[in-house]
Amino acid sequence: RERETMAAIRAYGGTSRTRLCASRVSVEWLRHRRSDARGCSRPLRIAKRVAGVGVGVGVGMEKKCSTCYATAQQKSAGFNVRQEEEKSGEREEKTTKKRRRVLLKVSGEALAGEQGFGIDPVVVQNVAEEVANAVEEDMEVAIVVGGGNFFRGSSFSEQLNIDRASADYMGMLATVMNALSLQSALEHCGVPTRVQTAIEMKEVAEPYIRRRCIRHLEKGRVVIFGAGTGNPFFTTDTCAALRAAEIGAAYLLKATKVDGVYSDDPEKNPDAKLIQEMSFQEMESEMKIAVMDKTAVTLCRENNIPVVVFNIKKKGMLTQAVQGSKTVGTIIR
Repeated sequence: RERETMAAIRAYGGTSRTRLCASRVSVEWLRHRRSDARGCSRPLRIAKRVAGVGVGVGVGMEKKCSTCYATAQQKSAGFNVRQEEEKSGEREEKTTKKRRRVLLKVSGEALAGEQGFGIDPVVVQNVAEEVANAVEEDMEVAIVVGGGNFFRGSSFSEQLNIDRASADYMGMLATVMNALSLQSALEHCGVPTRVQTAIEMKEVAEPYIRRRCIRHLEKGRVVIFGAGTGNPFFTTDTCAALRAAEIGAAYLLKATKVDGVYSDDPEKNPDAKLIQEMSFQEMESEMKIAVMDKTAVTLCRENNIPVVVFNIKKKGMLTQAVQGSKTVGTIIR
């Protein structure tokens, strides 16, 4: 049958490109019963159309056999319709599977746990498991870590008698240590992770490049930002708001040691009440509330990025916050 097919190709002027198509389609498309005295093989240029080469029905085909020519047109049109339906279905599937992107801000104090200094392995592992669960829910997660568990520039600059800029740079290095520890914990959970730092240190992390970061997130990787913004006098809260705006995050999730925003400091005032929802204007005007600095609040307000403040110590809170649950912590918008 293959010899008959190739002979028919040569007889009806088939090119070498057409012969290649013969191996990609059914022989039934390349052979046709003799419909008249002159004989009529199935016009082999149909094979091109079926194989997706993009060449139309053969020239002069209608002169050889009007029946075959009409059939070829119908089947070619049907093939194109099926192709378009498959492509449209793929586009709809990609649209429905579009993942939501969030940025998680984890303070250094939260990573210290009950010991108050350094890194608590149990806390880091719990945070990693929560992030892994969020990734399984088809979420794109970026993380900004603080460094207060090692060094806080605004506090130690006066105590150590060093200038504020140098103290802030020391705090940036502390955030890189937290980022590397969280990266190891996430990879132990099977989540591919990349650390990007605002201060270049090629041996341990990638430099922060916005487009590369977005590409990592699109591939399902978690990106951890270290070294803050790379500039002194800016907090990691401001860095979180800035990175959330840059990558187009839907939410900024601020993980703390308390359940949300209170009317007063809950550690000092036991009568402080939890606030379920508030506006950015209320947060900027209320002096007692010090969840985020004013620069970070302004960035989120101007870029329409809602902020969710929740307790990272409670298991499952991060997953609920990522899913947009209104019962988790305090939402600021």
